[in-house]
Amino acid sequence: MKRLFTGLTDVGLLRSVNQDAYYIDPEGRFFIVADGMGGHAGGQEASRIATQAIQSYLLEHWQTTASSQSLLENAFFSANRAILKDQRHHPERSDMGTTAVVVIFRDEQQPWCAHTGDSRLYRLRGAKLEQITEDHTWVARAMKIGEITPDEARVHPWRHVLAQCLGREDLNQIDMQPLSVQPGDRLLLCSDGLTEEVSDQLIASHLKSIRACERAATALVNAAKNHGGRDNITVVIVTINGLNQRDPSTTDG
Repeated sequence: MKRLFTGLTDVGLLRSVNQDAYYIDPEGRFFIVADGMGGHAGGQEASRIATQAIQSYLLEHWQTTASSQSLLENAFFSANRAILKDQRHHPERSDMGTTAVVVIFRDEQQPWCAHTGDSRLYRLRGAKLEQITEDHTWVARAMKIGEITPDEARVHPWRHVLAQCLGREDLNQIDMQPLSVQPGDRLLLCSDGLTEEVSDQLIASHLKSIRACERAATALVNAAKNHGGRDNITVVIVTINGLNQRDPSTTDG
């Protein structure tokens, strides 16, 4: 499938260091967003290590006969091992970790996505925005079993407590799923610096009304900053259609 794509990251209004990281394969084969934690140096390193390790693993094994599911799973475990190794060599970063969300497109195979933590993947199809990933957080679990409401979850003091992330010895399972896409769909990979500040309704509005990927990414980041910008903000937008190249910002459809 042909794809238009772009990415943008911003430190936000309150943080002095950007602990988010992202990577876009120049050929549009895979997309990564990571959001680090564990102090300024730790979080920044964790997201960098994870993004680099996932990128390296995918590139090295892209042409193998392994399934996309197996490829993604092994890439995430490779990133987890890399962070754990860094923790052992740098005890001052022993509590660092990172979220990650990845989408891959391998030739004519069905796309797949994988994630850990609360960085998200959304799909806009027509007028409907759907959150594809499920947050690995305490509040997401509590909301799922009916202990708290969605409104309570948005302001809950434990909303940032992760149930799972990269950089943990006990990580033994990665959430993965095949991804249904069709011409006209838009995918959004993002850190919680966006979703903490901007409602799904506003995200959908920007994705629907601003066709150029770069302009849509800028609008989303600015919306997060206009609503507080309390965290780092990272967005990657992929439009299913058109030329398989980075999207020029000079035209709006």
